[in-house]
Amino acid sequence: MKHGPLPPSRLVCRALGFSLGLAALWLLPAAGAAAQTDYQIGPQDVLTITVFGEADLSGKYTVEQDGTFTFPLVGRIKAGGLTLRDVEADLKKKLADGYLKNPQLTVSIETYRSQRILVMGEVRSPSEYQLTGDMTLLAALARAGGTLPSAGREAIIVRQRRHGGGPPANSEFGDSEVIKIDLAELQAGNLALNIPLVDGDTITIPKAQSVFVSGQVRTPGAYAVDRGTTVLQVLSLAGGLTDRGAEGRIRIQRTVKGKKVELKAKPTDVVEPGDTIIVPEKFF
Repeated sequence: MKHGPLPPSRLVCRALGFSLGLAALWLLPAAGAAAQTDYQIGPQDVLTITVFGEADLSGKYTVEQDGTFTFPLVGRIKAGGLTLRDVEADLKKKLADGYLKNPQLTVSIETYRSQRILVMGEVRSPSEYQLTGDMTLLAALARAGGTLPSAGREAIIVRQRRHGGGPPANSEFGDSEVIKIDLAELQAGNLALNIPLVDGDTITIPKAQSVFVSGQVRTPGAYAVDRGTTVLQVLSLAGGLTDRGAEGRIRIQRTVKGKKVELKAKPTDVVEPGDTIIVPEKFF
């Protein structure tokens, strides 16, 4: 039997882990500066403040739980909930008020500690991670070690609605927004799907739906499938038929309305999740 092309899920699973790392490294430098500009500072974030020509004022400052930090000469500075540019403007104004003439300074994030995301499901290192200002979906999946071969082709992001949001899009997730991303399209280069993450996001990579292959194939077992996967493609994943496999008598066991039925299968038939493909032995 000739082996057909691998179904999309298998191709994605083989390439996505490696591609995620490369794509994330490629995208981070370009996105970093812009993302830091819009990042909202929170408690325990560490800021690097550089005042040009004033080494005594330059240094690292940790934002306290009340969202403020102490800066030489001017005292307490509010930072929580503000962007880096907001803090820069406030510091410039206060330093110019009787301390420095035309102060020039920059504020950047040294360490992100206040905001976190959760990556779950079929990834190599599911865990909670600190949200950095330049973190996108690709970067988060790369941080989690990439997807496993058992991963489906979709990422589900659950995001808490902000003030002013409408009713929940999906009651299963409560008062949250649910964003579904096609990982195959993202890996293929659709960077519009590489959305920036926000504090509290939960990214879940569901397990791919599978079909079981038994009988006279080289590698019996369960295989991940996508919609539209054919019998021939699943048999290719199983290594193809052995020399003793009866190509003309392949059957599919399927549950229909709670009952198991057995169907004669052609190579071009489309399988369904939960199917069992049986390849019997040839008659001699």
